[in-house]
Amino acid sequence: MPKILIIDDERSIRMTLKEILEYEKFSVDEAGDGEEGLKKLQMGSYDVVLCDIKMPKMDGMEVLEKAQELGIETQFVMISAHGSIETAVEATKMGAFDFVPKPPDLNRLLLTLRNAMDKKSLVKETTVLKKKVARKYEMVGSSSSLSDVQSMIDKVAPTDARVLITGPNGTGKELVARALHAKSERSGSPLVEVNCAAIPSELIESELFGHEKGSFTSAVKQRIGKFEQANGGTLFLDEIGDMSLSAQAKVLRALQEHKITRVGGDKDIKVNVRVFAATNKDLKQEIADGNFREDLYHRLSVIVVQVPALKDRLEDIPELVGKFLGDIAMEYGTAPKTIEDDAIKELQKGEWTGNIRELRNVVERLVIMSDKSITAEDVKKYVEF
Repeated sequence: MPKILIIDDERSIRMTLKEILEYEKFSVDEAGDGEEGLKKLQMGSYDVVLCDIKMPKMDGMEVLEKAQELGIETQFVMISAHGSIETAVEATKMGAFDFVPKPPDLNRLLLTLRNAMDKKSLVKETTVLKKKVARKYEMVGSSSSLSDVQSMIDKVAPTDARVLITGPNGTGKELVARALHAKSERSGSPLVEVNCAAIPSELIESELFGHEKGSFTSAVKQRIGKFEQANGGTLFLDEIGDMSLSAQAKVLRALQEHKITRVGGDKDIKVNVRVFAATNKDLKQEIADGNFREDLYHRLSVIVVQVPALKDRLEDIPELVGKFLGDIAMEYGTAPKTIEDDAIKELQKGEWTGNIRELRNVVERLVIMSDKSITAEDVKKYVEF
């Protein structure tokens, strides 16, 4: 049953609201003043608080403020017989979900309570999802080579410098880009990712810069490109070495002039975007071969972060395996499997040409094929190096 806390110094109001809400299948608790209400909030878990504004000892606004300081995520609905538009605006600015005047209209009150509970559920789901995403993109390991990368991220992230992230496939270049964005002043704005290798060369310009309606056969409506979507935030150009030369020229212009033009358009659009690029190719060799613009390379490589291959950080395998075992158990809805020390040592003998991505796949295979604990024999049997 949804739990409601009524904080009001008028006993008759509390009793009336309690009777109504219990009839509507709510579980109701009550407090006679702000101090008692705050104590109950700290001790119990409530879906919504119905809180009077004018009370002795501690008024409703103070209860709301202190609850937020304590990190209590319960939704507040403020009630008052002395309410005004100014009071309602002030309450919502302070974080209240809504304001209901006394005597409350029953239908409006019930609708407000249900909407407040919906919001609480959404906030909770969002928090869980953010934790899952943070775990997914967590950089795991304590090797010196990874520590060097993390140290560089800490130095570079607060600046607005462009970063070129290099390293073999599967090493975690995207994780570096996400860590840079998360620790930057643009973290509250979007991080927009473009996989340049996955988009056909004839469509990459439309993807990056957008297009106007009718600019080509299938352009049935206007499209906003990735540069505009990332305005104010960060654009991550993954596999930049696979971008066509014509698209490279337009990206160079966008970086130089901070403006773009949609395909089929003639209007310059200003953009404020920080750019990270990543590649597994040797761009200097690509320049020599005529496949990559040297001027774009110098624009992108203000800072170069080299992500180490897994074979250069084998001491991180125990931590990585532990993380993957936990992630896989969460995905499968099972208890995490254990792995024996000898099995870890066997894994550390591998070449790992597919790097961390390959290790993750191998761990999942071992989880599926092994019994309660993963042994060295399981590794020898199910893993080919």
